[in-house]
Amino acid sequence: MTTPSEPADGRLDPGLSAIVNERRQLINLAYRLLGSLADAEDVVQETYARWYAMSRERQQAVASPGGWLTTVASRICLDVLGSARARRESYVGEWIPEPLPDRTEWIEERPGDTTADPADRVTLDESVNMAFLVVLESMTPAERVAFILHDVFRYSFGEVAEIVGRSPAACRQLASSARRRIRDSPATATPAARRADVVRDFKQAWEAKDIDALIGLLDPRATAVGDGGGVVSAVLDPVEGGERIARYLIEVTGRAPGMTILERTVNGQPGLVAQRDGVIEAVFAFEVAGERITRIWAVRDPDKLRPWTAG
Repeated sequence: MTTPSEPADGRLDPGLSAIVNERRQLINLAYRLLGSLADAEDVVQETYARWYAMSRERQQAVASPGGWLTTVASRICLDVLGSARARRESYVGEWIPEPLPDRTEWIEERPGDTTADPADRVTLDESVNMAFLVVLESMTPAERVAFILHDVFRYSFGEVAEIVGRSPAACRQLASSARRRIRDSPATATPAARRADVVRDFKQAWEAKDIDALIGLLDPRATAVGDGGGVVSAVLDPVEGGERIARYLIEVTGRAPGMTILERTVNGQPGLVAQRDGVIEAVFAFEVAGERITRIWAVRDPDKLRPWTAG
């Protein structure tokens, strides 16, 4: 038995295939806009639900289905960002964007396959590193949408204006304001290989409980932020200062016998994963300036670790 959109040979209708193949682009966009893979997945599902709720005639009248999907997804994200501010103000502890793993083997997807983990559809680049996503959190929803659409996905300001419901000039100002926030944030130009070396040295010092080595690898003004989501015990306030962070990490290992620390890529950058009894308990992202670590983001919220633990 076949559906009207599915030929007898089992292949998808070309029009339907084109719509389904937009899914990766939409997940990429929504994750950057929201900083949450779970929310991004929900947005994309809602976007497709609205498409399939239209009659075949209305679908065929859409000149650019991909553009329609992007517009709808962006508008949903704009609404989600507005409500997310209120939710995050009541969030227990610090809120950190959801960390993404790096897949060494990409899942082969048939057109129409929606079972693959959405994390496998996110292209990892500088626009998803943790430091960048944290800066995006400081932007207004309109700034974030205008900036991501124009500067990351290269939409014209005319196209952005249609999506956010403002004039092209207003969208240009929003993107300019967002760029200032990016410029005002601490920038690091440490080569990727050197960042990896610093994180590896940090891992070895942590495993050896070498507090002096840890202090030497941490900037004296370093900050460590933890996110347990109010579900698991975690430090609710940032830990300030390299020595305080080093001592806290040694204390953590003392409370978690059998913990294994693994090198992993986190949001496209060198990171670490804490695992115990084969279960991932925390993911660590780092910002490195020169030879020292300036910021650590530790995520323990089970919901945010879903892409790391699924399968």
